[in-house]
Amino acid sequence: MKPSRLHAALAACGTSLLLIAGALAGTATAATDNAACRPDGLYQTPGVDVPYCLNYDEDGREKMGADHPRRIIGYFTSWRTGKNGQPAYLASNIPWGKVTHINYAFAHVDGSNKIAVDDTATGMEWPGVAGAEMDPAYSYKGHFNLLNKYKKQNPGTKTLVSVGGWAETGGYFDATGKRVASGGFYSMTTNADGSVNQAGIGTFADSVVAFVRAYGFNGVDIDYEYPTSMKDAGNPLDWTLANARRSSLMKGYAALMKTLRQKLDTAAAADGKYYMLTVAAPASGYLLRGMETFQVTQYLDYVNIMSYDLHGAWNEFVGPNAALYDDGKDAELAKWGVYTAAQYGGLGYLNTDWAYHYFRGAMPAGRINVGVPYYTRGWKNVNGGVNGLWGTSNGPSGSCPQGLTTCGDGARGIDNLWHDEENGKEVGAGSNPMWHAMNLAKGIAGSYGPAYGLDPANDPEDRLTGAYTRNYNTTLTAPWLWNATKKVFLSTEDDQSLGAKADYVKNQGIGGVMIWELAGDYAWDAAKGEYFMGQTLTSLLYDKLRTATPYGAAKAKAKVAVPAEKLDVTIEATGFPAGDSNYPINPKLVITNRTQTAIPGGAEFQWDYATSAPNNAKDQSGFGLRVISSEHTGNNIGGLKGDFHRVSVKLPTWQSLAPGASVTLDYVYYLPVPGQANYTLTFGGRTYGLAQDLARGGVTPSPSPTPTVTPTGGACTAPAWSATAVYTGGQRVSHKGHTWEAKWWTQGQEPGTTGEWGVWKDAGAC
Repeated sequence: MKPSRLHAALAACGTSLLLIAGALAGTATAATDNAACRPDGLYQTPGVDVPYCLNYDEDGREKMGADHPRRIIGYFTSWRTGKNGQPAYLASNIPWGKVTHINYAFAHVDGSNKIAVDDTATGMEWPGVAGAEMDPAYSYKGHFNLLNKYKKQNPGTKTLVSVGGWAETGGYFDATGKRVASGGFYSMTTNADGSVNQAGIGTFADSVVAFVRAYGFNGVDIDYEYPTSMKDAGNPLDWTLANARRSSLMKGYAALMKTLRQKLDTAAAADGKYYMLTVAAPASGYLLRGMETFQVTQYLDYVNIMSYDLHGAWNEFVGPNAALYDDGKDAELAKWGVYTAAQYGGLGYLNTDWAYHYFRGAMPAGRINVGVPYYTRGWKNVNGGVNGLWGTSNGPSGSCPQGLTTCGDGARGIDNLWHDEENGKEVGAGSNPMWHAMNLAKGIAGSYGPAYGLDPANDPEDRLTGAYTRNYNTTLTAPWLWNATKKVFLSTEDDQSLGAKADYVKNQGIGGVMIWELAGDYAWDAAKGEYFMGQTLTSLLYDKLRTATPYGAAKAKAKVAVPAEKLDVTIEATGFPAGDSNYPINPKLVITNRTQTAIPGGAEFQWDYATSAPNNAKDQSGFGLRVISSEHTGNNIGGLKGDFHRVSVKLPTWQSLAPGASVTLDYVYYLPVPGQANYTLTFGGRTYGLAQDLARGGVTPSPSPTPTVTPTGGACTAPAWSATAVYTGGQRVSHKGHTWEAKWWTQGQEPGTTGEWGVWKDAGAC
């Protein structure tokens, strides 16, 4: 969020993969019915009959009502209470019936690793405010009372509690408004030594289950900003704690999401009520580079992409807050050689389309929602560019927010109505609700100015000066206001750009849109002669999306035709360097045979990876990995043309993979992708899928129980060492009663003779 605080019906064809794995609970009929509704690629907690059919139909699509084939998710913030003299935005102001989901922002992680909220959530009242009367049916008051009051009148709308946010990822605000640096998600998920804090995660997950039960939420939304290994990412107030744990944050994040999924599934089965788990995820290729393969997607009902804050006054590059497409001219990307370095393929990665295609690499289109901002970002004293676009704006020495030594010159005063403060001073960011931006475009100062601290009589920056001219770039699909007098650039969102994004969502089969935040929407107030809070943009989204076809519910495209038979063979990406050293992106791919049948040399693996990276993936292990097809080539000006590249790699002819055995290859790619998907494995004249895709439908051939890990006693299963064969890193051989693993390329060096620092590692007796 912005700095103010994610087995088809087996019916007659057989038993589901997860049932074979032991996930049967309750009666066979109930379990089969529920399995039929599980979304494609969604993890199911073993041994739990999760009531998917309460939330999903038989195609695995979310049930949202006849006029909501796509999601419209609105973030509703806790702090617009009206108690500080500023205009209130309460539950009664939400456009109920036009939104499908409401995310309450924010709860936080307290000092004991439990979910907690402030008094506005459960204690505040608004006497005399029409529509804000408390419902006596509830034991608590505040926002939660009103949310449930209106949800009773609109039972099709779901509510989720969102935890974290920019300001409360690594701490929280106490009753006096002071920020407590408790460690938040960082210390709850990881220990100081870098290990996963499973105790903290367990405590938090248990508290979340109790919380959603107590306050009637349909689930939890995790807004952890950010579990990335990129140094100095996220809130500068958290850097001291977070930077020391960077290499472990994704491991802790994955453990958190798996634990939450399991505990919510268990509670759902017990309560007869489905509980959702979602995340707000970054859209920036820079942040995602440090998030490994974003391996949490399997646990999520859906991901909300924060496809905004792609440019802002944290640096000097003046550009759109939330462009839909790249135009090949992004000044920030140009500075770092993204357009000119051949290995990047000319792909600009600071736009909504790129971010969508990143997540499409791991999830069905329908489990992805595109974020849209109802607020602006902006700079003053802009130099160059076309009406400011792709110009620069450098903040003067000493003006940057805490933690930053350089920054842009963020717009202030009347151009920064929704400003944050640090130590009682305004933080320049050009942050305004869209209703204020609409007034600026019409030369209206707005009667609400004094409530936000504007004092035009005494502060020139608070005065309405110059004309704000609307500009629109059709390639970017992005509007902005340009004040040539003040050299102020405000990146906006309006009906034209939002309409184009709604069409994009419809045409791509995307699940829907997520709004940050509802209070920024506008309407014309004829009585006052100005724009103010309203429902114009949300109504536009509703009208556009209510006639959409059902969203895309399959992870794989039809042309891949992933087979019904699935083998329990896993391909895991490991060994990522910390983000700042992770270039090119070079994980180890560990392929493990968990079946009871050997996979022969020459067996072919294929998989898809996202077009968010260019089609130049390769391996450095001599396996001959190659890209065999691409749905997109060249730059992405105006949008990526397809979702996937397809890769093929074969086991060397002399390299069989015994039950329980693994082989490792060095995998290389040049922009972030969320792992691999839509696997096939071909040998013996037959092609199989892989169980780890968690695809709807299909069966696992029998026998299929997971074997023990690589044998350490009895007959040697790896092929015998040959003095003439070539071996590469990760390959195993047997020699003189031991299994040996090559660390790198070798030929003719006998295992057991190369010493501790040599090419062969002793993997144990066999």
